[in-house]
Amino acid sequence: VQLQAFGGGLVQAGGSLRLSCAASGMNFAIAAMGWFRQASGKTREFVAAITWSSISTYYADSVKGRFTISRDNDKNTVYLQMNSLKPEDTAVYYCAARTYYSGSYRNSGGYNYWGQGTLVTVSS
Repeated sequence: VQLQAFGGGLVQAGGSLRLSCAASGMNFAIAAMGWFRQASGKTREFVAAITWSSISTYYADSVKGRFTISRDNDKNTVYLQMNSLKPEDTAVYYCAARTYYSGSYRNSGGYNYWGQGTLVTVSS
């Protein structure tokens, strides 16, 4: 199983970025997908999650209304559209997959596959 995240970069505050995460070696269509982030010196935190059917999405309060998670099961890809970026959004962003029910989508421990991370830097 491989999850490859890309799309990070340097952006000014108020700008936008779209992260993508391409999955291979797994049945992507049945996996719930999540995005987490880890800022320097901080613990990894939940950002957003989407169920296998896209019926339900979940967001951290800090990104609600600014970030949108979506997926394309035909392309085995999950996206994170990030708008109105703030300096505090600076972090390494990780995509993750869970292929079985494991409780809250906000819990990183419930995900069994992880990507390598992509760095997002928001300048003030």
